[in-house]
Amino acid sequence: MEICSRAGMKSLFRLFLRAWPKISAFSLGLLKNDHELISPSLMEEATVNKDTLELPVEILSEIFALLEIPDLVRAGCVCSSWHTAYTSLRSSGWYSRQQTPCLLYISESAGDDVACLYSLAEERVYKLTLPKPPIRSRYLIGSSNGWLVTADERSELHIVNPITGEQIALPSVTTIKQVKPIFDDTGAIQEYELSQYFGEVVTKDPFTYALRDLRDNLYVKAFVFSESSTGTNIVVLIHDPFCQLSFARAGDSEWTWLPPSANYEDCLYGNGLLYAVTSTGGIDAFDLTGPSILWKVIMDGLKNYIFESIYIVQTPSGDLLQVWREQDVVPEGDDTDLDSCDMVKKTNKIMIYKVHMATKELVEINSLQGHALFLGHSLAHCLPVEEYPQLKSNHVYLTDNDRAIMVWKSDRRDICVFNLESNIREEIVPPHLCSWPAPIWITPTLTKLNSAFKN
Repeated sequence: MEICSRAGMKSLFRLFLRAWPKISAFSLGLLKNDHELISPSLMEEATVNKDTLELPVEILSEIFALLEIPDLVRAGCVCSSWHTAYTSLRSSGWYSRQQTPCLLYISESAGDDVACLYSLAEERVYKLTLPKPPIRSRYLIGSSNGWLVTADERSELHIVNPITGEQIALPSVTTIKQVKPIFDDTGAIQEYELSQYFGEVVTKDPFTYALRDLRDNLYVKAFVFSESSTGTNIVVLIHDPFCQLSFARAGDSEWTWLPPSANYEDCLYGNGLLYAVTSTGGIDAFDLTGPSILWKVIMDGLKNYIFESIYIVQTPSGDLLQVWREQDVVPEGDDTDLDSCDMVKKTNKIMIYKVHMATKELVEINSLQGHALFLGHSLAHCLPVEEYPQLKSNHVYLTDNDRAIMVWKSDRRDICVFNLESNIREEIVPPHLCSWPAPIWITPTLTKLNSAFKN
């Protein structure tokens, strides 16, 4: 049988999917631990002739390979033959469709275990039931390569794939160099002690925190990176005191501290090199491939202190960018009475610099030239809009990155699409829908980790 053009097939198939009245109730197979994909409330009801579903598995697989993951998972739920094609595509390793980032947020009305996934590609919301503990009781401290990094009420870390429901515990927080457990008479951990030093410099006496409060004062940002040479994964933490770095590879039972520097804001990883940008615009590189870690200063800091949030991003062509995000505190609501109105942070300016490695200079650029940026408490991305037609060129897709708003649950979120030419903000989802934890960008993936961390 000859198949029509891929573009035409995709259009017809997506239209058909949205007309399908209900998702089949049988298990998805790949979704474990009571993980559930709830059909969108906006899904239209229609009557579909079941005979139209009878297509050979190889043709269905060709069609499914064109879909982004939210549509792909829904397709696998329609009937047994579609599910067979879906699982066949996954197991074959042929599925390599590039994914448009989605906004993951928590809505109080959805339930404690449910995360909302807003698809930019489809402009619709999916609801995902995540494994315990309840997602509303956790902090989201990072997202990259399709994985969330979460901190539970004992300040322990887990990585979670919200699409597959896979959850993996990371090495205990007590193995972070600056954290010491305090035990009660029964031998249970009662509190944590957080030492206040970086390198060999001790700045003050240790602080003591309750189990759930340590996460407010320890975690800054986290990343899950893939190591192409070994086929394994590495998790990197920016943590206090003083925004230092620690990392753990799959199979590790404890965190490895990267002294002696501090004041890091963002990270990037590739070919065994971890790049970290500081709060003054400096860039350090750590070679993690050998028996000992090598540290090199790529670029010194530019100022004593930079008030903007700073990100480090790699473009599809391989260039390094520094992105500085400036926010204002502005009144929300009745600004005639500043004592009673809410004060919220809003992004008002974004500056983009190309990093010239040879001269160790930053050169400001005025346009993303056909690209879009994703910034927030997740891994920063630069994507070509030619390959992601749903995205807007020369725009920045923003979520919160201010650490304070990660802790203050009631504050209004700084979530928008920011036009670099006009500095005009466009709303993505109504802010009142996004409660706690703070929303974050995630790029869906069906990939499972090859090996787990030891806890």
